[in-house]
Amino acid sequence: MNLFIGIDLGGTNIKSGLVDMDAGKIICSKSVPTLAREGHEAVIDRMAGLVHDTITANGLSKQEIGGVGVGLPGLLDLEKGSVVFLPNLPGHWPNVPLRDELTKRTGLPTAMLNDVRAITLGEWRFGAGQGSENMVCFAIGTGVGGGLVINNRLHLGIGGQAGELGHMTIDQNGPTCGCGNHGCLEVYASGPAIAAMGMKAVVQGRTSIIGKLVDWDMNKITPEVVSKAAAQGDAVALEIYETAGSALGVAAANVMVTVTPRKIVVGGGVAAAGELLLAPMRRSLKERVTVVNLETVEIVLASLGSNAGVMGLATHASQMVNEK
Repeated sequence: MNLFIGIDLGGTNIKSGLVDMDAGKIICSKSVPTLAREGHEAVIDRMAGLVHDTITANGLSKQEIGGVGVGLPGLLDLEKGSVVFLPNLPGHWPNVPLRDELTKRTGLPTAMLNDVRAITLGEWRFGAGQGSENMVCFAIGTGVGGGLVINNRLHLGIGGQAGELGHMTIDQNGPTCGCGNHGCLEVYASGPAIAAMGMKAVVQGRTSIIGKLVDWDMNKITPEVVSKAAAQGDAVALEIYETAGSALGVAAANVMVTVTPRKIVVGGGVAAAGELLLAPMRRSLKERVTVVNLETVEIVLASLGSNAGVMGLATHASQMVNEK
C-alpha cells in the first residue's frame, strides 16, 4: 500500500488520518485535544504522538509510511518550513520551524500546507474536483478560504500564500474586513457575515421569521438559522443568501477570466445551504463573464466533508516525497 499520514491542526482538536493513496480512502482516523494554551512545543509533541499512535494502532512500521502532511489555519512559509502567523492559536506561533521539528520527532519526511489549500488538494484528487486540470475551491465557514489547482498542480505562489480568495476585493468601497482591506468577499459571504445580516434584519424590525426561530435571542442567529428561514420562503432570508451568493459570483467571475477553471468547488459549513447559495452565485457569474464559455464550467458542492483536509495533506506529502 501507498500510505501517508495527514495531520490537521485545529484550534480545538488535532485530527490525523492514515490515507491509502492508491485506494483513495482513509484507513484510520484519530483525534486529540489541541490544548494550544500549553504552547507550540507541547502541541508539536501531541502531533508527533498522533503519528506514532496511528502507525502502531494499525500494526505498521515507520518504514511503511511514506511521509506526513501537516495542515495549519494560518500563514506559512513553505520554503522555510516555518509558521508565519496562526491567528486563532495563543502566541500565534511566529517563526516556529514546524516542518523540521516534526520530522525530528517522527523520523518521517514532513510537508506543510495551509488548511484550506489542503481541502482544495483533497477535493481535486479524490473529491468533487476529480478530472479537472484547472480547479478553484471556495471554503466558506468562519471566514472564506480558497485554493487553486492550475495544470494539475496546486498553485502555491510565493511562500505558499497564493489562493486567499476570501480576501479578493468585491467592492472597493465596501465594509472593512478583519484583514484591514475594504470590501473583501469574506465580509459578504462568510458565516459571520450571513449571521450578522440576519441579526440586522431582526433588529431593524423587518418582517421575517428569523427572530421567531431563535425565540428572539440574537446570539442564536447563525447561517443555519437563516438558511432554515430561507427554505421556508422567508423573503428576508432569501435576500441575505442572494447577497452572499452574488458576492461569490463576483469572486468566481474574477477567477474565471484569470484561470478559466473547469470546476468551481464550494465547501465549508455555509455551503450546506446548497442551491440557496449556488443559484445566485451562478446568476451573478453569468451576468459578469462574457469572454469565457461558461458552458464548460461546473459549480459544484465539495464532496469529501471533513475528510478533505486530511486527504489533501496526505496527497501533498506524497507529491513532495515523490518529487525529491
